[in-house]
Amino acid sequence: MTRSAVSSTARRPVIDDPDDLERRLHLDLIDSYDEEFEMELEDRYIGEDGKPLAIDSLQAQIDRRVYFQELFRLQGELVKLQDWVVNTGHKVVIIFEGRDAAGKGGVIKRITQRLNPRVCRVAALPAPNDRERTQWYFQRYVSHLPAAGEMVLFDRSWYNRAGVERVMGFCSDDEYEEFFRSVPEFERMLVRSGIQVIKYWFSITDEEQHLRFLARIHDPLKQWKLSPMDLESRRRWEDYTRAKEVMLERTHIPEAPWWVVQAVDKKKARLNCIAHLLEQMPYHEVERAPVVLPERERHGGYTRHRVPENILVPERY
Repeated sequence: MTRSAVSSTARRPVIDDPDDLERRLHLDLIDSYDEEFEMELEDRYIGEDGKPLAIDSLQAQIDRRVYFQELFRLQGELVKLQDWVVNTGHKVVIIFEGRDAAGKGGVIKRITQRLNPRVCRVAALPAPNDRERTQWYFQRYVSHLPAAGEMVLFDRSWYNRAGVERVMGFCSDDEYEEFFRSVPEFERMLVRSGIQVIKYWFSITDEEQHLRFLARIHDPLKQWKLSPMDLESRRRWEDYTRAKEVMLERTHIPEAPWWVVQAVDKKKARLNCIAHLLEQMPYHEVERAPVVLPERERHGGYTRHRVPENILVPERY
């Protein structure tokens, strides 16, 4: 078969053979699972030479198999949760905070991977610009809050003021204290308006952060994750620890409590966080109408046009 398009009347899609159809559906399923393994490459162990180390032990293979089985199961439950959120018009904000390299991005990826981005979206705001610095502190976050039937995951949030801004001197003492006066009322206001607020802090040890930073330094696929601010946070470990302790103490309220995820083991942290998240909402499976694929209409006078060769992507693989 040439690259030129074939007339729709000349050949129908090859779906008449049940065995061939089953094979192709199986290959498509395997391809979707491969996405999980691609993501796992981010978590490979890096040797001193900067190359990934093989993990060949039997126990490691068993652990990975159990991890993927549980991950796929939990992601299936997340799809049910998504359907319930849409069906009920529920609104939820999920905040992910923690030290640099604590694994927040990894769990966010696993939560959102199989969900509709129009229902479950991520808000990862950059540093405020000159105009935003003159706004009410919470103003730039408000536009990202969910409407009915939406979940918003904040990859860092308004708690920047209690962490990086405090430690790095980006806010004054008065602004810092005003934040602690305002944030409980701000979150209570969100809850009263019908928005559920769930807050996670990802906790890792000093040694684990050191190892993860080294992995990023030696892995060219991860070096983009290291910013000057990240490196400075490593030097100021104790300052960040004190800031975190104050933040948890002063912003842990019944309406929006903090939940601490032990994240030294990334895979366990992901599974534990997702399982806990599912427990926070009384979701149930929403019955769906059966999906019936309609027959494609075919018109005898239609012929698909040839695609010009000069705009085809070269087939190198």
